[in-house]
Amino acid sequence: MSTLMIAAIFFALSCYALALAVSLFRLFHGPAAQDRIQALDYMYINGMLMILVLGLRYTSDVFFEAALLVALFGFVGSSAMAKFLLRGEIIE
Repeated sequence: MSTLMIAAIFFALSCYALALAVSLFRLFHGPAAQDRIQALDYMYINGMLMILVLGLRYTSDVFFEAALLVALFGFVGSSAMAKFLLRGEIIE
């Protein structure tokens, strides 16, 4: 792997880690429940992107499958939380 590619991966991981830290701040200091749920959405998206970049770094298919699972569970979780905030119940 070239030096430029390694530097780009390190830069991308650094940016995603910074975005994760900002989302964590919003999670703890969000004034409303909607802000906290949006912060959780950003956190799982950033986590998924970090896993994808690590998959590029180590050229392993396992990372891509893990990122797919994170995306699926994150979508289901955020949908359930949105439904709970709108209606007050998840299962009808």
